[in-house]
Amino acid sequence: MSFAQSVLEGNRLALARLLTHIENDSVEGREALNALFPHTGRAHLIGVTGAPGTGKSSLVNYLALYYRKPANGQARQVAIVAVDPSSPFTGGAILGDRVRMRDLAGDPGVFIRSMASRGSLGGLAVATSGVVQALDAAGFEIILIETVGAGQAEVDIARLAHTTLVIEAPGLGDDIQAIKAGILEIADVLVVNKADRPGADITERALRGMLQLAHPSPHVFRNHYKDYALEAFESKNSEDQESAIWMPPILRTVAIDGQGVPELAEVIAHHYQHLTTTGELRQRERSRLRSELDNLLRETLISRWRETVSQEAYDQALFDLVGRKFSPRQAVDLLLSGGDS
Repeated sequence: MSFAQSVLEGNRLALARLLTHIENDSVEGREALNALFPHTGRAHLIGVTGAPGTGKSSLVNYLALYYRKPANGQARQVAIVAVDPSSPFTGGAILGDRVRMRDLAGDPGVFIRSMASRGSLGGLAVATSGVVQALDAAGFEIILIETVGAGQAEVDIARLAHTTLVIEAPGLGDDIQAIKAGILEIADVLVVNKADRPGADITERALRGMLQLAHPSPHVFRNHYKDYALEAFESKNSEDQESAIWMPPILRTVAIDGQGVPELAEVIAHHYQHLTTTGELRQRERSRLRSELDNLLRETLISRWRETVSQEAYDQALFDLVGRKFSPRQAVDLLLSGGDS
């Protein structure tokens, strides 16, 4: 039986093995992804990003617990993809996020996959998109994607996830860090975690001030996002809902004991409904697939081109480049022309 068929039938061992093939970019992994792709597109992809120490893993843990409780609606199948940084010297990774997710151990409705970034920038690993597709096809309704805690370069998650949570915490630096991290560009929901600590009010006030600078219209705040509370998302009628501009709300949580998690989950649901109603969900999916297509084209074309150029020609071009005989652009032109100087 093929990997794809086993995964569609709910075989978790086959799924775990397939994810390893996907990470290693093996032929088996590629073939399985091709077969599974028609079964994707049903999961809600939730990205969780932020600086190290903001409590991303603890928050993901309690979000998963919330989605698994039948009291909060039908218990949903949850997958977690946790990306950890790789050592620039050994290439290894600790993959320690599961230590903070022990509450989920033994739950058959939760699947946790830790991944090493393997030197990839942007907060994700190269294979993260393929792993998410496999989990989507396997029937998981909620996929939580936790990025590397890099701080200021985690923009890839906004291209992959439907809803992006940016986690902040008081006492981690000056207010300008939030602007440098590009929060206003990638955040769908802003979370002030560890809100029981001193300085939470200052952090929230700084974030709110930046949002008001980015969206100065009082009409938007008054009619749709008043006080950033849950009722702010209840439009007066369907026309208002369809024309509403999504303003990233600010919520407070204390992830270590789950405070604020139910409210956060409700806002996430509101955002997904907003994407569906306005048609933005389809636009984001198109943008995500376009980005993946471009990346695959780039990798494939480079790989095929390398097969047409001898290693000696490449090494000679690099030698001339180091010797300042050519500029990088001239070296590229030389290699593309066949390596004749």
